Amino acid sequence: MQLYSAAEMVAADRFAIDTLGIPGVVLMENAGRACARVLEERFSHCFPGPVMVVAGKGNNGGDGYVIARILGDHGWQVTTLVLAEPQRISGDAAIMLEILRNCSGKVIFVNDDELLRQSFAELQPQLIVDALFGTGLESDVRGVAAAAIALMNAAAVALVAVDLPSGVDASTGRICGCAVRADLTVSFDHPKIGHASTPGALYVGELEVVEIGIPVTQRPADLLPQTWMIDAAAARSLLPGRPSFAHKGTFGHLLVVAGSPGKTGAAALAGDAAVRSGCGLVTVAVPASLHSILEVKLTEAMTVALAEQDGLLALAAGDQIAQLITSCRALALGPGLGQSDELRQLVRQIVMTVNVPMVIDADGLNLLVGQLECLVARQGKPLILTPHPGEMARLAGVSVAAIEADRFSVARDFARRYQVVLLLKGARTVIAAPDGRVYINTSGNSGLSSGGSGDVLTGLIGGLLAQGCDAFAAAGLAAWWHGRAAELIAAKRGTVGMTASDLIHQLPQVCHQLAYP
Repeated sequence: MQLYSAAEMVAADRFAIDTLGIPGVVLMENAGRACARVLEERFSHCFPGPVMVVAGKGNNGGDGYVIARILGDHGWQVTTLVLAEPQRISGDAAIMLEILRNCSGKVIFVNDDELLRQSFAELQPQLIVDALFGTGLESDVRGVAAAAIALMNAAAVALVAVDLPSGVDASTGRICGCAVRADLTVSFDHPKIGHASTPGALYVGELEVVEIGIPVTQRPADLLPQTWMIDAAAARSLLPGRPSFAHKGTFGHLLVVAGSPGKTGAAALAGDAAVRSGCGLVTVAVPASLHSILEVKLTEAMTVALAEQDGLLALAAGDQIAQLITSCRALALGPGLGQSDELRQLVRQIVMTVNVPMVIDADGLNLLVGQLECLVARQGKPLILTPHPGEMARLAGVSVAAIEADRFSVARDFARRYQVVLLLKGARTVIAAPDGRVYINTSGNSGLSSGGSGDVLTGLIGGLLAQGCDAFAAAGLAAWWHGRAAELIAAKRGTVGMTASDLIHQLPQVCHQLAYP
């Protein structure tokens, strides 16, 4: 599903108005009517109200004026609170406000907190419509608008947002100081990035998208969005082919470099997940002293002993890895590696010299901290990084809170700067490509919050890379596949006690459901 940024939606509107000749006031009328229809269908039990429409001075407020007029014409008791002075409302919104007032709509202009609180107390609405800010909001909400959002959230009644909950950044999902927590959001034309990306996604409630009359097929390619939501249909389109005449060599060979004392499980999980991805051959390379343990843990995957120093991989392992990779299509690096100065040098050497698609996770990411310039030096060679918020904070040199406040921008900007595919884990995992394309994943649950889950994802991504998947596609497909496995497990026995091994056993079932829906 395509997700629009604020700028992309503005461009679509301008195309409809300037090129196709659809007046903006017609689009606004269509939007308001469509939203009013949804409200009447969903909240018929609230009839005749009272209903409160809280409107701003821009186009989102104009949509609200149309909604108030339509509902009033249908017998609802509607009051519109306008958080602006009349003379500050212009353009199509001013036209719709004038029509509302000509139709005897009840309108109160509010410019201070006292009148705002008084209006809420006197009106006692059963339904509130948030039409304060739409996709154009860029700065933090302050003053009477912030007070209105607080009052709307505190009201124990149904709350419907027009296009986007006021206070949510349409282009990123960032919360601009404060935001409306809607029960239902009625969006126009297409969903926005802010609907899908956390933290904004947590404020949307149920989302319904309605058409407002902008033809989709007429839009030129340069107006189409660069962000998509990964659902089952999107994941299915990314699955690598499985020709009937294939053999194990057809589906690639993955090298997994992982493991340290006490963390052999990470290496084993990544190897097993890669096998379950459909990869033809998997070799797991570990420090020599751990090799006998992996020989027992792994059955389908092959194992190799690498040079070590005190149980951790030594710099001398680089030559062995370089030789092993000549027979492999992809490399997965990092699960359970541990930390040492030699490992830092080894990871840098691998990033700079290995010329196959690569995914780096866990300790591999921590070993990159402070030497990110090697990522740029590897330009043109596919590389995927898969940090959780803590690892992302260390890589970017900012706090975890800053990462979580704007996950979309953090992932997109890092991917562009360092020319990598960046998979930022968490609720609504964000996958960003170097060219600005972004996937937002929709699958998963809290059962994934357990040790080893990330190692499974690393193996799954590596296996897809070995099968020839494009790096962006491999990361997006693996994120959905991994999350869907957790959903199937939860449907049978809940999320508590879900293990990484459970996910591995479920991976073939998810793939089968994708291939044969």
